[in-house]
Amino acid sequence: MLEIRWHSRAGQGAVTGAKGLADVISTTGKHVQAFAFYGSAKRGAAMTAYNRVDDKVIMNHEKYMEPDYVLVIDPALVFTSDVTINHKESTRYIITTHMSTDELIKAQPKLAGKKVYTVDCMTIANDTIGRPIPNTPMLGAFMKISGMYEMDFFKESMKRVLGKLPQKIIDANMLAIQRAYDEVK
Repeated sequence: MLEIRWHSRAGQGAVTGAKGLADVISTTGKHVQAFAFYGSAKRGAAMTAYNRVDDKVIMNHEKYMEPDYVLVIDPALVFTSDVTINHKESTRYIITTHMSTDELIKAQPKLAGKKVYTVDCMTIANDTIGRPIPNTPMLGAFMKISGMYEMDFFKESMKRVLGKLPQKIIDANMLAIQRAYDEVK
């Protein structure tokens, strides 16, 4: 079973990102879950979202997991939350930050020795979408690091997921996904 944990602040789109990813995965015949855990329901409060993916029905509905991937879309949470909790040796961390991977690991020693990738999803979101909602750029970075799906398939699937939005916003999200895919290190 593949497990993904998202660290975010309410309003940054982690729940929508987790649900969008689940929607794409569900079209491929896999079983998937997407759910969230909120402390405070206020915009800006720290929160986590989760995905589970498997070839068979997923009976586990607990929030506890040993994630294969940790997606951190609010850079401050690397310093205020323990994003490494319950990690495995093989856990991969994709973290939005303006810092290089080396700078981030030096600033947060808990990340030392871990598989860490960085991308500035906030800047990408502002540049492409015009708002600091970094969920779709994070999904682009996740596609690159995980190799889960070919980018063309993923973007076409995300166009369907975002289908109720104006075409201008869908196009901006496609640019954000591609740019994060290209820029993640």
